[in-house]
Amino acid sequence: MTPAEQSRRAAEICRLAPVVPVIVVDDLSHARKLAEALVAGGLPALEVTLRTPVALDAIRAMAEVEGGVVGAGTLLTPADVKAAKAAGAKFGVSPGATERLLDACAEYDLPLLPGAATASEIMALLEKGYTIQKFFPAEQAGGAAYLKSIGSPLPQVKFCPTGGISLKNARDYLSLPNILCVGGSWVAPKDALAKGDWATISALAAEAKALRA
Repeated sequence: MTPAEQSRRAAEICRLAPVVPVIVVDDLSHARKLAEALVAGGLPALEVTLRTPVALDAIRAMAEVEGGVVGAGTLLTPADVKAAKAAGAKFGVSPGATERLLDACAEYDLPLLPGAATASEIMALLEKGYTIQKFFPAEQAGGAAYLKSIGSPLPQVKFCPTGGISLKNARDYLSLPNILCVGGSWVAPKDALAKGDWATISALAAEAKALRA
């Protein structure tokens, strides 16, 4: 899968909803119900970060949920890419980009949202054919104001910013023409997860879905 093909597929996934939940799963028993709650609320694209021992099993469980499109976040190595693909991930997200990681995504046909935070990083990925990128860490790297500015010289690149984004500032990003969606963890708060409060999570997902009519 070429970078251009990866970006086309990534764009389709990013356009499914204004928010991609960034999920950290510590308890595997929560995975399927969490996915069902988020999809029911209108957020079908789910990023499960590979930060816990059960992350790959969580992807397997969530991949079975009808209407969901489950991806793997925090991809760092070719081994991560191979394992994520085998677990059923439909897309990948990385905090940055390395040649080996990009090559692995091409080899395993995994659409990637490669991370970038500077004009040079964005241009380097664009040169390879990646027109859809993750902007990370969004708030710390300049926020919506930076992305608005970078959109003038680099209008051909669209972004999914993540990092420090919440319900309070999500619209600042989503109002920009070069933003397809945002990534955020606020739709799956730890306290609701701990209680198994799926109704609250569905309500938060619906609220996030309504950020862009």
